[in-house]
Amino acid sequence: MKVLKRQSALISCVILLGFVHAEAVVADPTSFKVPLSGAQDVPPVDTTATGTAELTYDPATRVVTWNISYTGLSSAPTMAHFHGPAPEGKNAPPTIWLSIQGKPPANPITGSATLTPDQAKQFSEGQWYVNVHSQSHPAGEIRGQVVPPKG
Repeated sequence: MKVLKRQSALISCVILLGFVHAEAVVADPTSFKVPLSGAQDVPPVDTTATGTAELTYDPATRVVTWNISYTGLSSAPTMAHFHGPAPEGKNAPPTIWLSIQGKPPANPITGSATLTPDQAKQFSEGQWYVNVHSQSHPAGEIRGQVVPPKG
């Protein structure tokens, strides 16, 4: 009987350690860059403006942080958002303001947000994009599809 209890306790510990290890693997934050251009807007925008969104996503907390820089907009920037859900080549409504709502965005645009479980799933599946809007292009002048690295 004692042997059976010890085996059960040992098996329980091994299973528990397996779950803890699996959680740790899933919980690693990921940093990646998203190039922004007018060619990625839908429809494409003829602009020389470019940008880069440096993103970090932590699946354990569902927190995304951003540092977005841009150059060469054809006019003053007006706002910046994550949009989604939408696959590449499709449009979607704004999901999260990247700049302060109602104020022109800074350069760089920095911030963070905690995603809902549904938003986190969409973000992780590449269903969101970054869009920087300008006075000349109110629907967005530069855009980049958010595609987090797998693994």
